Amino acid sequence: MSAATTPAGKTISRLGDDGALALYHELSIHELGRLAFERLSELHPEPYRTYVVDRNINYSNICTAKCIFCNFHARPDTDEAYILSYEEIGGKIEELLAIGGTQILMQGGLVPTDGHPSGHGLPFAWYLDLLRFIKRKYPSIHIHAFSPPEIWSFHRLFKMPLREVLQRLQDAGLDTIPGGGGEILVDRVREIISRGKARTDEWLAVMREAHHLGMKTSCTMMFGHIETIAERIEHMRRLRELQDETGGFTAFIHWPFQPEGTPLGRWKPMPIEDWRLEIGDWDHADSEQPPIVNRQSSIVNPQSPIPRPVPDGEHLLTADAHEYLVMLAIARLYLDNIPNIQSSWVTMGPKIGQLALFFGANDMGSVMMEENVVSAAGTTFRMNEAEIRRLITDAGWIPRQRDQYYRPIDSPRR
Repeated sequence: MSAATTPAGKTISRLGDDGALALYHELSIHELGRLAFERLSELHPEPYRTYVVDRNINYSNICTAKCIFCNFHARPDTDEAYILSYEEIGGKIEELLAIGGTQILMQGGLVPTDGHPSGHGLPFAWYLDLLRFIKRKYPSIHIHAFSPPEIWSFHRLFKMPLREVLQRLQDAGLDTIPGGGGEILVDRVREIISRGKARTDEWLAVMREAHHLGMKTSCTMMFGHIETIAERIEHMRRLRELQDETGGFTAFIHWPFQPEGTPLGRWKPMPIEDWRLEIGDWDHADSEQPPIVNRQSSIVNPQSPIPRPVPDGEHLLTADAHEYLVMLAIARLYLDNIPNIQSSWVTMGPKIGQLALFFGANDMGSVMMEENVVSAAGTTFRMNEAEIRRLITDAGWIPRQRDQYYRPIDSPRR
């Protein structure tokens, strides 16, 4: 066990992987909550808890990845595919400014390059000009945009060094990078649920290079699908190791997989010893369920190291509120070098979002004027600024509006 130092100068033993697994299996949710709240109080003794007023803008839903947990994406050659114009994006920003918003979270899918047969493709200049347009017309808006899989896709499609991609985006106006597309940072899992998207080391490489360029980023985890508990801890270890190296992560956000209507959510119960998953070139737009084939079938390559579709149990078990709070508490104890953890009320609802403040979260996240990806899977929780402030106040803290660097930007008020 190594040691870590809190902002107050107190030396504590650093939680290792085995210790984190022991906490998960041996302690009750109440014991975990108490430990996490003690750690939270050391890291954040201030009398306030924060939130941000922003808008999630999805500039395009076109995506060439084959993620089986997503309902939002569209193929380039379908009627549902769209790319917003600069004017449409500007209109959304003006609506955000009207309610006192300060930043946008802007992400899309993995859009092909221009010249794609569908006619739906974008050159790198489109992204750079979009950033310049926003900075020129709305200089007060902080641009938190382009997840690591998008940036890795730019690097691959436009055949530019990763550092050059990031440098040019930064020069055009990109301020910080969101942690989207992290899912579980274990390639065994990513090969099943997010094929065609950046792998673990590629996701981390984007973040490392961004940190070296002075850009701050957030990091995320989507759990409660096919990953094991040990793989959740491995995911957090990869984040903690990079944070030790660069110090560039401002916050960690985790949420449970939302299964409604998704191909991954349609997996049927099956005897685990008799079945395995054949991925191949399966595209979930063509099928109601991933092709699960008999282990003895000739269409499965017996030499292929395809993992079982459901590691624990006989069917896909998604995470509930109890599991969310348990993992929140463990994250606060394990991620000792990431200063902030957001409450995921958008997926868990207002009351669990409020309870998260007692299990390790010091931030209520975003008012999120617009959200499309999670809601496409059936989750529709919404709150305005007044409701978020009331939840923080009722929990015993002063609500403070913040910026993307977690600095309060308002005057203290109830």
